[in-house]
Amino acid sequence: MHYDTYLSQHHTRAADLRAEADAYRLAAQARQPYAIRTRLGWTLVEVGLRLAAPRPVLAH
Repeated sequence: MHYDTYLSQHHTRAADLRAEADAYRLAAQARQPYAIRTRLGWTLVEVGLRLAAPRPVLAH
């Protein structure tokens, strides 16, 4: 068996996976501010809807 062949294939695959992980990490970082804005926006909408909804009157 030629272990050098398998080792070079392993190094090539590992480099590809690292590059793919870096690209994903960069894309996730670029997406983050929008996710926070979206979450904050929907939270504000939910709070507004709760404030605008009529509340049931409790009988004493």
